[in-house]
Amino acid sequence: MVAHDNGEKEAKAPNPKKLKMTIAIIENGMIKVKRPRPTDRTEYFERALKLTKFGLFNYMMIFVCGVILANVLLETLGISFVLPVSECDFPLTTTQRGVLGAIGFAGIISSSHLWGFLADTTGRRNIIRPTLIMGFCLTVFSSFAQNFWVMVVLRYLNGFCVSGGSATVYAYLSEFHTSKHRSRAIMGAAIVFGIGSMLMPAVAWLVINQDWSLPLPVFGMVYKPWRLFMIVCGIPGFISGLALFKLPESPKFLLSQGKQAEALKVLRTIYHINSGNPKMQYPVTTVLIEDLNSYLPKENQHCTGFKALLRSMWQQTQPLFGRQYLFSTLLICIIQFVTFFTSNGLYIWFPDILNSVGEYMSLHPTHKFYLCDVVYEKQRNLYNFNEEMKYLEMFNVKSFGVKKCNEKLELNTLEQSLLLEILYAVGFSVLAVIINCVGKRSILFGCLVFCGLSGIAVIYTDIPLISTNLYLVLLLCGLGINVLSATTVEIYPTKLRAMAVCISLMMGRLGSVVGVNVFGTLLTQNCETAFVISGVTLILSGFLGFLIPSPSKFINQRYSRRSSVASMTGN
Repeated sequence: MVAHDNGEKEAKAPNPKKLKMTIAIIENGMIKVKRPRPTDRTEYFERALKLTKFGLFNYMMIFVCGVILANVLLETLGISFVLPVSECDFPLTTTQRGVLGAIGFAGIISSSHLWGFLADTTGRRNIIRPTLIMGFCLTVFSSFAQNFWVMVVLRYLNGFCVSGGSATVYAYLSEFHTSKHRSRAIMGAAIVFGIGSMLMPAVAWLVINQDWSLPLPVFGMVYKPWRLFMIVCGIPGFISGLALFKLPESPKFLLSQGKQAEALKVLRTIYHINSGNPKMQYPVTTVLIEDLNSYLPKENQHCTGFKALLRSMWQQTQPLFGRQYLFSTLLICIIQFVTFFTSNGLYIWFPDILNSVGEYMSLHPTHKFYLCDVVYEKQRNLYNFNEEMKYLEMFNVKSFGVKKCNEKLELNTLEQSLLLEILYAVGFSVLAVIINCVGKRSILFGCLVFCGLSGIAVIYTDIPLISTNLYLVLLLCGLGINVLSATTVEIYPTKLRAMAVCISLMMGRLGSVVGVNVFGTLLTQNCETAFVISGVTLILSGFLGFLIPSPSKFINQRYSRRSSVASMTGN
């Protein structure tokens, strides 16, 4: 495919079916296309992108995409800080708390496939921008919810929209960077994500622990700080959505859609911002796309009707489960499922368990105890409290000195949550530096195995400070999510990239939903089993990571086609 700017009209996209390959090499019955050598001011896309240089524009892209990733965390996991302090307005059972903690992930799961398809067919920015803004509006509405089911529905719809930027942003960011900087750019965005997540517990502490309340007679409710915290968690997504009005569409996506002049215009803009030189000094006027497999047939772009939409989605998804990519797709999905299963599934209960440990330590400052013993003790106390309240209500007796519902976070919760997010930010910074020299698969193995061993060690440690820190290290397995996503965007071609990442993260979010509810049940009855399951599955996933094929294998396959000489020459 060629992008050519003659200053007058846009060049038409070549038809892959009519394109004549005049140079080919035949090896062992395999016809390998020999790419034509670019002429003066004509470059392949990777080289053309390299000539835009790395500079201010790239840093802006990394920052905005990092904020989008942070928004996903704030919108889905911010609820973990709301659950312990919303008891007065939402007296929930353990099951209901699990549902409310997982429903955002359910929204992400149910829409990931749709957004991946639309991102690959209509554009990355065209999906990320509106979904971020709609997600913020739903967050505002949910802050006014007055019963459990209204909150569940609104948080589900919020997750449905948040999914638009959750996975698509990886493909969007990667296509503005060459292979040299791609992994580091993704890890750079992860650093911004880490900083944003680091601020979450601090913001929760500052906002939720306020003493004010705002009566709203019109709605028949009292607006409290925890409701405002929900809106604060959605603000980064709203700001990012507005920022995308100023950022361009992916030039590689535009080129794959036959919009050559637009792609060249984006490259010139990047060159201008990075170098400070006029756009017309950009030393490329014609861009060749390296791989015709990146070209998306026009018939998939203008399908009409629900049946045609489903057919197009299947055509976009089926190659991921074909012979070439099936093994890689299954491996990536399994590892993402297991990683999210622990990182998000146990994180939802992290503030609650820390509150319990803090309360127990204040009552027994010199005692040694196992983490799971504290969990069991809280369950017994909660059961006794509920039984007492039922007795008082049965005989219509007023209670005196009964503990009121908690509306503030414990200091211990802030300290440990902040430490976790600081470690995430530091971890992403280190990974950004070493990812190219150490290798993604080795990093993934080390991360998952180390975190898995820490999870198993939690149940054998009777020193509370050490056990809570081991619990914290276990949750650091989330570092592997971005490493695996960086691997994913390199394996798949442009036309499948967003869909591949969306499906892998969809499986990850499914792991979150399963993890939140499974751990919610196990922690109250079989706490030790919960930590053993998370530790063992992480260790096994670390070994599975070595089975993921290297991207070079697929790159070589894309330039090899089993066909006859006649078909390759268009005859």
